[in-house]
Amino acid sequence: MLKINNLEVSVTGKKILKDFNLIINDGEIHAIMGPNGVGKSTLSRVIMGDDNYKITGGTITFDGDNLLPLTTDERAKKGIFLAMQYPMEIDGVSNQDFLRTAISAKEQKRIGLYDFILRCEKGVEELSMDKDLIHRSLNVGFSGGEKKKNEVLQIKLLKPKFIILDELDSGLDVDSLKIASENIAKYKEENPETAILIITHHPKILEYLKPQYIHIIDNGTIVKTGDASLALDIEKNGYSNYKNGKNDIINEDNYE
Repeated sequence: MLKINNLEVSVTGKKILKDFNLIINDGEIHAIMGPNGVGKSTLSRVIMGDDNYKITGGTITFDGDNLLPLTTDERAKKGIFLAMQYPMEIDGVSNQDFLRTAISAKEQKRIGLYDFILRCEKGVEELSMDKDLIHRSLNVGFSGGEKKKNEVLQIKLLKPKFIILDELDSGLDVDSLKIASENIAKYKEENPETAILIITHHPKILEYLKPQYIHIIDNGTIVKTGDASLALDIEKNGYSNYKNGKNDIINEDNYE
């Protein structure tokens, strides 16, 4: 589904990602872990098309198509969704209007109000959200946990095929993380071809969304790839064992 080859990315003249390689096949769950400032969130924004980041080398393909010339909205219409670490607040645009407009744009047809309300109410109930939030301005006055649940609601309604979770666990209490993660896991179960990229500091979310591959990133590149045991080692011993380590990424043959 997603193939990143020798990617190099700079911002304000500083190189953030370098010689970055990653392959994610249909239906796979991958996790990117690493300390602050190593390029994890940069990766999510580059995949989504944030033009604040300059790509100085390499390629990104999605379903075999070159992703780099596409705008953010074009990437979203192809089925890529980014659940942001800090969801944006938009005063004056109701959460309901935003969601209905986004669904209509993705599906390229006007969504009937009755059908939308049913879908929305079902998602809100499953996420244990306050029903009033759907009528308020997008994320305005929402708590951190409410914003993250609202991101998951968007996943449930927009039905993406590739989901990027940029520190979804940040700002969530234990109960909210469990609810949000279980809703994503249920969506994945109902849509088995969906692929997920989890960007996180902590392994707790990985107990709910069980990745096949854990990648450790340091100094802008992947230095180690392993299975779930790698996350447990990080929880116990931290990242010091993997700083500036041997670039041990999985190549294309390992995914077959």
